[in-house]
Amino acid sequence: MRVLIADEMHLSLLPMLQNKGFLFDYQPLITRKEILDVINNYEGLIIRSKTKVDVEFLDAASNLKFIARAGAGLDLIDIEETQRRKIEIFAANEGNRVAVAEHVIGMLLCLLNNIRVADAQVRQGVWLREENRGYELMNKTVVIIGYGNNGMATAERLKGFGCKVLAFDKFKSDFSDEFATESSMDQIFEEADVVSLHIPLTDETHKMVNQSYFDRFKKNIYFINAARGEIVELADLANCIESGKVRGACLDVLENEKLNKLTAEQKAAFDYLSKSDRVILTPHIAGWTHESYVRINEVMLQKIRQFLLK
Repeated sequence: MRVLIADEMHLSLLPMLQNKGFLFDYQPLITRKEILDVINNYEGLIIRSKTKVDVEFLDAASNLKFIARAGAGLDLIDIEETQRRKIEIFAANEGNRVAVAEHVIGMLLCLLNNIRVADAQVRQGVWLREENRGYELMNKTVVIIGYGNNGMATAERLKGFGCKVLAFDKFKSDFSDEFATESSMDQIFEEADVVSLHIPLTDETHKMVNQSYFDRFKKNIYFINAARGEIVELADLANCIESGKVRGACLDVLENEKLNKLTAEQKAAFDYLSKSDRVILTPHIAGWTHESYVRINEVMLQKIRQFLLK
Protein backbone atom coordinates (compact mmCIF):
# COMPACT_ATOMS: atom_id res chain seq x y z
CA MET A 1 0.00 0.00 0.00
CA ARG A 2 1.37 3.38 -1.05
CA VAL A 3 0.87 6.35 1.23
CA LEU A 4 1.34 10.06 0.50
CA ILE A 5 2.34 12.21 3.48
CA ALA A 6 1.30 15.69 2.34
CA ASP A 7 2.11 17.78 5.43
CA GLU A 8 5.05 18.25 7.77
CA MET A 9 5.09 15.52 10.42
CA HIS A 10 7.29 14.56 13.32
CA LEU A 11 9.93 12.40 11.66
CA SER A 12 9.22 9.54 14.06
CA LEU A 13 6.36 8.68 11.68
CA LEU A 14 8.71 7.57 8.90
CA PRO A 15 10.42 4.64 10.67
CA MET A 16 7.04 3.68 12.15
CA LEU A 17 5.59 3.31 8.64
CA GLN A 18 8.72 1.65 7.33
CA ASN A 19 8.75 -0.94 10.11
CA LYS A 20 5.15 -1.87 9.28
CA GLY A 21 5.91 -2.40 5.59
CA PHE A 22 4.30 0.72 4.11
CA LEU A 23 5.61 2.34 0.95
CA PHE A 24 5.40 6.09 1.45
CA ASP A 25 6.40 9.41 -0.04
CA TYR A 26 7.06 12.19 2.45
CA GLN A 27 6.27 15.45 0.65
CA PRO A 28 5.69 18.13 3.32
CA LEU A 29 6.05 21.01 0.82
CA ILE A 30 3.84 19.55 -1.89
CA THR A 31 1.22 21.96 -3.28
CA ARG A 32 -2.43 21.20 -3.80
CA LYS A 33 -1.99 21.18 -7.59
CA GLU A 34 0.89 18.73 -7.27
CA ILE A 35 -1.19 16.51 -4.97
CA LEU A 36 -4.07 16.43 -7.46
CA ASP A 37 -1.64 15.37 -10.19
CA VAL A 38 -0.35 12.34 -8.24
CA ILE A 39 -2.95 11.33 -5.65
CA ASN A 40 -4.39 8.69 -7.99
CA ASN A 41 -1.20 6.67 -7.38
CA TYR A 42 -1.86 6.31 -3.64
CA GLU A 43 -4.14 4.20 -1.46
CA GLY A 44 -3.43 6.19 1.71
CA LEU A 45 -3.14 9.89 2.55
CA ILE A 46 -1.74 11.44 5.74
CA ILE A 47 -2.40 15.14 6.31
CA ARG A 48 -2.29 17.74 9.04
CA SER A 49 -3.75 21.22 8.45
CA LYS A 50 -2.96 22.56 5.01
CA THR A 51 -4.72 20.05 2.76
CA LYS A 52 -8.44 20.46 2.05
CA VAL A 53 -10.13 17.24 0.98
CA ASP A 54 -13.18 18.30 -1.04
CA VAL A 55 -15.05 16.87 -4.04
CA GLU A 56 -12.39 18.07 -6.49
CA PHE A 57 -9.72 16.34 -4.42
CA LEU A 58 -11.70 13.12 -4.09
CA ASP A 59 -12.46 13.01 -7.82
CA ALA A 60 -8.71 12.86 -8.42
CA ALA A 61 -8.15 10.21 -5.74
CA SER A 62 -9.94 7.22 -7.25
CA ASN A 63 -7.71 4.64 -5.51
CA LEU A 64 -7.77 6.18 -2.04
CA LYS A 65 -8.70 3.80 0.78
CA PHE A 66 -8.02 5.93 3.85
CA ILE A 67 -7.24 9.46 5.01
CA ALA A 68 -5.40 9.91 8.31
CA ARG A 69 -5.43 13.31 10.01
CA ALA A 70 -2.47 13.90 12.32
CA GLY A 71 -4.40 15.74 14.99
CA ALA A 72 -7.94 16.39 16.13
CA GLY A 73 -10.71 17.90 14.04
CA LEU A 74 -11.89 16.94 10.56
CA ASP A 75 -13.25 20.26 9.35
CA LEU A 76 -10.94 20.27 6.29
CA ILE A 77 -12.43 17.00 5.07
CA ASP A 78 -15.79 16.64 3.29
CA ILE A 79 -16.82 13.80 5.58
CA GLU A 80 -20.15 13.01 3.93
CA GLU A 81 -18.64 12.74 0.46
CA THR A 82 -15.64 10.78 1.73
CA GLN A 83 -17.86 8.28 3.50
CA ARG A 84 -20.08 7.97 0.41
CA ARG A 85 -17.01 6.86 -1.50
CA LYS A 86 -16.22 4.34 1.26
CA ILE A 87 -12.92 5.99 2.17
CA GLU A 88 -12.01 5.48 5.82
CA ILE A 89 -11.14 8.55 7.91
CA PHE A 90 -8.92 8.54 10.99
CA ALA A 91 -8.11 11.34 13.41
CA ALA A 92 -5.56 11.07 16.19
CA ASN A 93 -7.74 12.82 18.77
CA GLU A 94 -6.33 10.75 21.62
CA GLY A 95 -2.79 11.83 20.77
CA ASN A 96 -3.01 15.42 22.01
CA ARG A 97 -5.68 15.27 24.70
CA VAL A 98 -3.18 15.60 27.56
CA ALA A 99 -1.49 18.53 25.85
CA VAL A 100 -4.80 20.36 25.29
CA ALA A 101 -6.00 19.73 28.84
CA GLU A 102 -2.78 20.99 30.42
CA HIS A 103 -2.73 24.05 28.15
CA VAL A 104 -6.31 24.93 29.06
CA ILE A 105 -5.57 24.66 32.77
CA GLY A 106 -2.38 26.68 32.37
CA MET A 107 -4.13 29.51 30.52
CA LEU A 108 -6.97 29.59 33.03
CA LEU A 109 -4.64 29.77 36.03
CA CYS A 110 -2.63 32.49 34.32
CA LEU A 111 -5.81 34.51 33.74
CA LEU A 112 -7.35 34.05 37.19
CA ASN A 113 -4.12 34.97 38.96
CA ASN A 114 -3.03 37.87 36.72
CA ILE A 115 0.26 36.08 36.07
CA ARG A 116 0.92 37.57 32.63
CA VAL A 117 0.13 41.11 33.77
CA ALA A 118 2.04 40.83 37.05
CA ASP A 119 5.08 39.34 35.33
CA ALA A 120 5.24 42.24 32.86
CA GLN A 121 4.89 44.77 35.67
CA VAL A 122 7.64 43.29 37.84
CA ARG A 123 10.00 43.21 34.85
CA GLN A 124 9.41 46.95 34.56
CA GLY A 125 10.14 47.51 38.24
CA VAL A 126 6.48 47.84 39.27
CA TRP A 127 5.46 45.94 42.43
CA LEU A 128 1.65 45.87 42.82
CA ARG A 129 0.26 43.24 45.16
CA GLU A 130 -3.32 44.29 45.87
CA GLU A 131 -3.98 45.21 42.24
CA ASN A 132 -2.96 41.70 41.19
CA ARG A 133 -4.93 39.78 43.80
CA GLY A 134 -6.26 36.67 41.99
CA TYR A 135 -9.12 34.19 42.20
CA GLU A 136 -9.00 30.51 43.13
CA LEU A 137 -10.38 27.73 40.95
CA MET A 138 -11.64 25.87 44.00
CA ASN A 139 -15.45 25.86 44.30
CA LYS A 140 -15.89 27.43 40.85
CA THR A 141 -18.38 25.76 38.50
CA VAL A 142 -16.43 24.92 35.36
CA VAL A 143 -18.34 23.86 32.25
CA ILE A 144 -17.00 21.56 29.55
CA ILE A 145 -18.86 21.86 26.23
CA GLY A 146 -18.09 18.63 24.37
CA TYR A 147 -17.12 15.60 26.45
CA GLY A 148 -14.80 13.73 24.11
CA ASN A 149 -11.08 13.07 24.44
CA ASN A 150 -10.03 16.65 25.18
CA GLY A 151 -13.06 17.52 27.28
CA MET A 152 -12.70 14.45 29.46
CA ALA A 153 -8.95 14.96 29.92
CA THR A 154 -9.57 18.56 30.98
CA ALA A 155 -12.27 17.55 33.45
CA GLU A 156 -9.95 14.92 34.93
CA ARG A 157 -7.33 17.55 35.66
CA LEU A 158 -9.85 20.02 37.06
CA LYS A 159 -10.89 17.48 39.68
CA GLY A 160 -7.72 18.14 41.66
CA PHE A 161 -8.63 21.84 41.99
CA GLY A 162 -11.88 21.19 43.85
CA CYS A 163 -14.12 22.51 41.08
CA LYS A 164 -17.67 21.52 40.32
CA VAL A 165 -17.42 20.33 36.71
CA LEU A 166 -20.53 20.24 34.51
CA ALA A 167 -20.41 18.79 30.99
CA PHE A 168 -22.69 18.97 27.97
CA ASP A 169 -22.38 16.81 24.88
CA LYS A 170 -25.13 16.78 22.27
CA PHE A 171 -24.10 13.36 21.00
CA LYS A 172 -23.77 11.54 24.33
CA SER A 173 -26.04 10.57 27.20
CA ASP A 174 -25.54 9.00 30.61
CA PHE A 175 -21.85 9.93 30.60
CA SER A 176 -21.46 11.34 34.11
CA ASP A 177 -18.29 10.04 35.73
CA GLU A 178 -15.95 10.81 38.62
CA PHE A 179 -14.70 13.94 36.85
CA ALA A 180 -17.84 15.64 35.51
CA THR A 181 -21.62 15.62 35.81
CA GLU A 182 -23.75 15.47 32.67
CA SER A 183 -25.84 18.65 32.51
CA SER A 184 -28.39 20.42 30.38
CA MET A 185 -27.58 23.74 28.76
CA ASP A 186 -30.28 25.34 30.94
CA GLN A 187 -28.38 24.25 34.06
CA ILE A 188 -25.11 25.40 32.53
CA PHE A 189 -26.45 28.86 31.68
CA GLU A 190 -27.69 29.11 35.27
CA GLU A 191 -24.57 27.96 37.15
CA ALA A 192 -21.41 28.43 35.05
CA ASP A 193 -18.44 30.43 36.30
CA VAL A 194 -16.02 29.19 33.61
CA VAL A 195 -16.88 27.80 30.16
CA SER A 196 -14.43 25.79 28.04
CA LEU A 197 -15.14 24.65 24.47
CA HIS A 198 -14.11 21.15 23.33
CA ILE A 199 -16.26 20.69 20.23
CA PRO A 200 -15.50 20.35 16.50
CA LEU A 201 -16.18 22.96 13.85
CA THR A 202 -19.30 22.00 11.91
CA ASP A 203 -22.06 23.87 10.09
CA GLU A 204 -24.01 23.79 13.35
CA THR A 205 -21.21 25.06 15.61
CA HIS A 206 -19.92 27.73 13.18
CA LYS A 207 -20.30 31.06 15.07
CA MET A 208 -22.42 29.26 17.67
CA VAL A 209 -20.89 31.38 20.42
CA ASN A 210 -22.12 34.92 19.86
CA GLN A 211 -23.74 37.78 21.75
CA SER A 212 -27.02 35.94 22.33
CA TYR A 213 -25.10 32.88 23.58
CA PHE A 214 -23.17 34.92 26.14
CA ASP A 215 -26.32 36.79 27.19
CA ARG A 216 -27.94 33.54 28.33
CA PHE A 217 -25.45 33.06 31.18
CA LYS A 218 -26.80 34.23 34.52
CA LYS A 219 -23.32 35.06 35.86
CA ASN A 220 -20.46 36.90 34.25
CA ILE A 221 -18.14 34.11 33.07
CA TYR A 222 -14.58 33.29 32.15
CA PHE A 223 -14.38 31.82 28.64
CA ILE A 224 -11.87 29.39 27.09
CA ASN A 225 -11.56 28.32 23.47
CA ALA A 226 -8.90 25.77 22.51
CA ALA A 227 -11.16 24.07 19.96
CA ARG A 228 -11.74 25.98 16.71
CA GLY A 229 -11.73 29.75 16.33
CA GLU A 230 -14.60 29.88 13.86
CA ILE A 231 -16.99 28.64 16.55
CA VAL A 232 -16.81 32.06 18.22
CA GLU A 233 -17.94 35.40 16.81
CA LEU A 234 -14.82 37.36 17.76
CA ALA A 235 -16.43 40.81 17.64
CA ASP A 236 -19.20 39.66 19.99
CA LEU A 237 -16.63 38.21 22.39
CA ALA A 238 -14.74 41.52 22.39
CA ASN A 239 -17.99 43.37 23.14
CA CYS A 240 -18.77 41.01 26.02
CA ILE A 241 -15.32 41.46 27.54
CA GLU A 242 -15.68 45.22 27.26
CA SER A 243 -19.11 45.10 28.95
CA GLY A 244 -17.91 42.70 31.66
CA LYS A 245 -20.28 39.90 30.65
CA VAL A 246 -17.13 37.88 29.96
CA ARG A 247 -14.74 38.52 32.83
CA GLY A 248 -11.78 37.20 30.88
CA ALA A 249 -10.92 34.91 28.00
CA CYS A 250 -8.27 32.33 27.13
CA LEU A 251 -7.99 31.94 23.36
CA ASP A 252 -5.68 29.45 21.67
CA VAL A 253 -7.61 29.77 18.40
CA LEU A 254 -9.12 32.70 16.50
CA GLU A 255 -11.90 33.20 13.98
CA ASN A 256 -9.21 34.10 11.43
CA GLU A 257 -5.67 33.00 12.27
CA LYS A 258 -4.13 34.71 9.24
CA LEU A 259 -3.47 37.91 11.19
CA ASN A 260 -2.27 39.77 8.09
CA LYS A 261 -5.57 39.07 6.30
CA LEU A 262 -8.18 40.12 8.85
CA THR A 263 -11.37 41.86 7.78
CA ALA A 264 -11.96 45.32 9.21
CA GLU A 265 -14.35 43.89 11.81
CA GLN A 266 -11.97 41.07 12.73
CA LYS A 267 -9.05 43.49 13.03
CA ALA A 268 -10.99 45.80 15.33
CA ALA A 269 -11.92 42.86 17.55
CA PHE A 270 -8.41 41.41 17.53
CA ASP A 271 -6.82 44.79 18.31
CA TYR A 272 -9.10 45.16 21.34
CA LEU A 273 -8.48 41.61 22.59
CA SER A 274 -4.72 41.76 22.06
CA LYS A 275 -4.47 44.92 24.18
CA SER A 276 -6.73 43.67 26.97
CA ASP A 277 -5.24 42.55 30.29
CA ARG A 278 -8.22 40.21 30.61
CA VAL A 279 -7.28 38.08 27.61
CA ILE A 280 -4.65 35.34 27.24
CA LEU A 281 -3.69 34.56 23.62
CA THR A 282 -1.63 31.66 22.24
CA PRO A 283 -1.05 30.70 18.56
CA HIS A 284 -3.05 27.44 18.24
CA ILE A 285 -0.52 25.44 20.25
CA ALA A 286 -2.71 23.78 22.88
CA GLY A 287 -2.21 20.33 21.40
CA TRP A 288 1.29 21.03 20.12
CA THR A 289 3.73 19.69 22.71
CA HIS A 290 6.91 17.75 22.01
CA GLU A 291 5.25 14.66 23.49
CA SER A 292 1.97 14.96 21.59
CA TYR A 293 3.81 15.42 18.30
CA VAL A 294 5.13 11.85 18.65
CA ARG A 295 2.03 10.41 20.34
CA ILE A 296 -0.20 11.57 17.47
CA ASN A 297 1.88 9.47 15.07
CA GLU A 298 1.56 6.42 17.32
CA VAL A 299 -2.22 6.74 17.58
CA MET A 300 -2.64 7.39 13.87
CA LEU A 301 -0.54 4.39 12.85
CA GLN A 302 -2.40 2.12 15.27
CA LYS A 303 -5.73 3.11 13.70
CA ILE A 304 -4.41 2.55 10.17
CA ARG A 305 -3.17 -0.92 11.09
CA GLN A 306 -6.47 -1.84 12.73
CA PHE A 307 -8.30 -0.78 9.57
CA LEU A 308 -6.04 -2.84 7.34
CA LEU A 309 -6.42 -5.92 9.56
CA LYS A 310 -10.21 -5.93 9.27
